[in-house]
Amino acid sequence: QVQLVESGGGLVQAGGSLRLSCVASGSIFSINVMGWYRQAPGKQRELVAVITSGGRTNYADSVKGRFTVSSFRDNAKKTVWLQMNSLKPEDTAVYYCNVIAAGLGYWGQGTQVTVSS
Repeated sequence: QVQLVESGGGLVQAGGSLRLSCVASGSIFSINVMGWYRQAPGKQRELVAVITSGGRTNYADSVKGRFTVSSFRDNAKKTVWLQMNSLKPEDTAVYYCNVIAAGLGYWGQGTQVTVSS
């Protein structure tokens, strides 16, 4: 079992920056992939960025060059961050942390990101 706690998000003007954090606890040594998805009103949830335990990353085309995903693990927890720069109104969505551990997927509670024009 993995528990996830998200933080960050909020309201920012276009061109601004935000940083999201997601702390995983529990069976952290079984985590293979951590990342972020988002869901805008009336749209399907979509991948934003993921990072593997080996440090490989993958980004949605719409965020490449603006967002950076990173992670760190200590003995008790594993954290994944999403640094979001040059935000656009179309980045407005609920952002969800996602972890894959031992073949199972876990979701965070979601955090709202709103970018005003």
